[in-house]
Amino acid sequence: MKKNKSYDAVAEARKIKEKLSVKYWGHPDQLMKDLKAVRKRYSLRLKAAK
Repeated sequence: MKKNKSYDAVAEARKIKEKLSVKYWGHPDQLMKDLKAVRKRYSLRLKAAK
């Protein structure tokens, strides 16, 4: 495996995940607000759970 990478996508994904977890930890209302805005922006709908 090549050790000298110019870009490490896995490390970048971990950084993003950590940043978001810190932002939303203890703030579920802010998370829901942001998710609602994303759904509206991209016209996404939640599938009804059966």
